[in-house]
Amino acid sequence: MRTKKELHSWGVWSLIETTVASSTGELFERTFVDSPGAVGAVAVTADGDVVMVWQYRAPLDAMNLEIPAGMRDIEDEDILLTAQRELAEEVGFVAKKWDYLGVCVSAAGMTNSMVSLFLARDLSAVDLDRHGPEEREMQISLIALDDAIQMIEDGSITDAKSVMGLMLAHRRISRGQ
Repeated sequence: MRTKKELHSWGVWSLIETTVASSTGELFERTFVDSPGAVGAVAVTADGDVVMVWQYRAPLDAMNLEIPAGMRDIEDEDILLTAQRELAEEVGFVAKKWDYLGVCVSAAGMTNSMVSLFLARDLSAVDLDRHGPEEREMQISLIALDDAIQMIEDGSITDAKSVMGLMLAHRRISRGQ
């Protein structure tokens, strides 16, 4: 048994209180953020650099180094189309080659959000089309993929979707795929 009650909604998210029955029949409540999910793109240049962004994150009250990513905020939009749109909007690149890497569930105790990850290659520059204050303040950084992996290991890159995406992309590229 599971019941859900919306406590609050804003934008594309809702705060949900759910009542769940355990295997013994005991009822308990949990609250979580309902999310449409997101996408992330590990965009690799012909020189082997990864296109990263420094983006302000209010919960951290700091700039955070991440792969380009965005919410699935257009209903029924294909995840690849969302990833392509976000890459162009945030960092001004389109890619001819896209490979699906997998899904990152970064905070299962707080949200049902899942981030679909892609590897984007064969990049071409396009005009930026940033939306909102966070995107307008983004700073783009090109980082060698091997250096990005080292930054994960030394704790400089901590964002879960970025860590997972970079590791999966590195593995795929290292295998010649």
